[in-house]
Amino acid sequence: MHFARLTLLAVSLAATPARAQQLPMATPRIADNSFLIEEAYNQESGVVQHIGSFRRAPGGSWLSTFTQEWPAPSQRHQLSYTVPLSSERGAGTGLGDIAVNYRYQALGREDEPGWFAPRVSVLVPTGSTEHGRGSGGPGLQVNLPLSVDLSPRLVTHWNLGATMTRGRTFSGARGTTGSYNVGASAILLLTPTVNLMLEGLYERNETLSEFGGTLLEKRATIVPGIRGAINFVSGMQIVPGIGVPISGTDRGDRDLFVYLSVEHSFR
Repeated sequence: MHFARLTLLAVSLAATPARAQQLPMATPRIADNSFLIEEAYNQESGVVQHIGSFRRAPGGSWLSTFTQEWPAPSQRHQLSYTVPLSSERGAGTGLGDIAVNYRYQALGREDEPGWFAPRVSVLVPTGSTEHGRGSGGPGLQVNLPLSVDLSPRLVTHWNLGATMTRGRTFSGARGTTGSYNVGASAILLLTPTVNLMLEGLYERNETLSEFGGTLLEKRATIVPGIRGAINFVSGMQIVPGIGVPISGTDRGDRDLFVYLSVEHSFR
């Protein structure tokens, strides 16, 4: 919880006038990934983004991811990778399946209100099937993120995605699983650098059973949250955020989600 309090402090600092002397004349608004919903803005030419997230369940298990996004070489094409690390009681801590991603900026430039960037990802089976951190085989994932400005202060993001995996369990059972997700988020710009967020995500996930066949899990999650940006004259932008994923009515269905993004020029 100390980390969460530090994040809230960083968000509040982003909104204080004391930062005004560091800002350019035109303060750039946040055009960042949401917490669970993917926004449709590719990286601009010459700019790289580092994204870290941490999600902790009340029981103590947690999932952390690190993503790095690069223009390839312009905003039209983007390459990235995502490395997950998770911990479960009794299973320890370890690496999950790494994703290598490509996104194409099919729609959206500069101040246009609509952006669309379909993504395709290859899932590399680097996680342990023994400890439930990996699928045991390669996978292919497609996501269709759409971002639409409804007004200068309200932005929405829409996702539709699917994943197919040819996996193997620790006992050796093999099979193909399919999953899909649909979600949306609404971002309220209190200021260009302080955003209130509300996300909704529905997931239908298949996993292989150790005894043959597949197991099906359905989950709906809403995430209220807040994020803020600290902008520097150099062009660097740091965005901390915090949210509470809620997937049920019990207190045990409420997780803690902490987010941190660093974006800067590499030229």
